[in-house]
Amino acid sequence: MIASALSKNALALLALIGVLMLTATGCSKDPNSPLRIGTNVWIGSEPLYLARGLGFFDPKIVQLVEYPSASEVLRAFRNQAIDGMVISMDELFGLAIDGLQPRVICVADVSDGADVVVGRPGMQSMSDLKGKRVAVESVALGAFVLSRALTLSNMETGDIQVMHLESNEQPSAFNKGEVDGTVTFEPYRSQLTAVGATILFDSTQIPGEIVDVIAVRESVLDEQRAAVQTLLAGWFKAIEYLEEEPNDAARRMSQRQQTSAKQFLKALEGLHIPTREENLAMLDGDSPSLATSGARLMNLMIDANLLQQAINIKEVLEPGPLRALSP
Repeated sequence: MIASALSKNALALLALIGVLMLTATGCSKDPNSPLRIGTNVWIGSEPLYLARGLGFFDPKIVQLVEYPSASEVLRAFRNQAIDGMVISMDELFGLAIDGLQPRVICVADVSDGADVVVGRPGMQSMSDLKGKRVAVESVALGAFVLSRALTLSNMETGDIQVMHLESNEQPSAFNKGEVDGTVTFEPYRSQLTAVGATILFDSTQIPGEIVDVIAVRESVLDEQRAAVQTLLAGWFKAIEYLEEEPNDAARRMSQRQQTSAKQFLKALEGLHIPTREENLAMLDGDSPSLATSGARLMNLMIDANLLQQAINIKEVLEPGPLRALSP
């Protein structure tokens, strides 16, 4: 009886050790698995897909994962379903505060008119949205753009009815008359203006405040260093191809955005895509420019109650992989 009980206890202990070993294995990323990069439907992410399509990186090394909205990208990163993402700087702050250790390895683009607030046909200014229903995605970027648009128009959040909708749901809601305005970007901006929506505010009014970055989890920098370098090399090769063959590049990238090549090139005019040298100035050195502009953005967000605490922005910038990239 005693021997039997001991045997059962030993078996139970061995089983528990086995479960713990499996759990530990699951927490450690296989260095041979692909680097998973999440994106939403956004023109600024398209150079990654151009790079993949032109064979600038092997999908077995870098795997692109598309989500319908930025909210889904953030959720996937939090749940460790992806290793990195294209994300706006303001959204990255929240991840850093929550201890998820995102590290910026590249500035993808700076919005220069690409992010907008639109209203119904006939509306001419933000004040026309007073008392109206305005759709905004429930992420920091949408809230930030709306907050800045209201502030610069001497308005407050209480002046409108905020409706939380994912970006891909907004055109349908607008067409059905369920909302009177939306905070949006391409390709949804073009879909909305095609049915008569008017632009009431755009990011040219807040220069340098909306920055999209490519960020990865800190642990990935050591675990998959070669894949990170492959990702960056592919990105800059795609940007070079876009400059040299804009029409073919736009034709390829417009297909996923469901627009024409001409419309895609027009939409790109609302973005500035930094070169490798510009990126180094933004991320590297004693006084990286992104740390300065990021601090200004962070203070604006704190003042607008969109962020509860400050972070040391230089700690989330990681220029190492960019430095190691051959010019």
